[in-house]
Amino acid sequence: MAKRFLLILPLLSTILLLAVTAAESNSYSKTTPFQEYKPEKLTHLHFYFHDVTSGDKPTAIRVTNPPVSNTTAVSTFGVVVIADNLLTEGPDPSSKEIGRAQGLYASTDMNTVSLTMVFNLVFTEGEFNGSTVSMYGRNPIFSKLREFPIIGGTGEFRLARGYAQAQTYSLSGFDAVVEYNVFISH
Repeated sequence: MAKRFLLILPLLSTILLLAVTAAESNSYSKTTPFQEYKPEKLTHLHFYFHDVTSGDKPTAIRVTNPPVSNTTAVSTFGVVVIADNLLTEGPDPSSKEIGRAQGLYASTDMNTVSLTMVFNLVFTEGEFNGSTVSMYGRNPIFSKLREFPIIGGTGEFRLARGYAQAQTYSLSGFDAVVEYNVFISH
């Protein structure tokens, strides 16, 4: 009987040690079934994005000057622009400001003019003041209507997901006014 006990003792010790460790351990995470989260609403935002690269106060600045290459059909390939663009209610830059589009875009297509967009839409007015929406995606700028995923947000837009549709409203040189319709589930 004593021999059996000595054989089982290490197993019992291990089980006891695991039980004590599990009871005293502070977990750094908790998983909740996603079904418990139900979006409360779908919000549609409509605004204008002002990308100004010229003049005394540009809101978008080119930060790379890639070497000219014979391997690409597009001479802008590799250009990176950092932006803090105005968001307004109307297409005129003097219309009511509702926020800023802060982020960057880069020319990432070797064959056509297409940008990869990475932006935080930062709202500074109205019911969404202090909230942000994160937008990321491919922008083939000569397409009439472009679509980007909404991949998150903060404040009123915490756990946001959805999409944004962009359509060029006006273009003067490299300065653009782009109309946005954004649909956000949050």
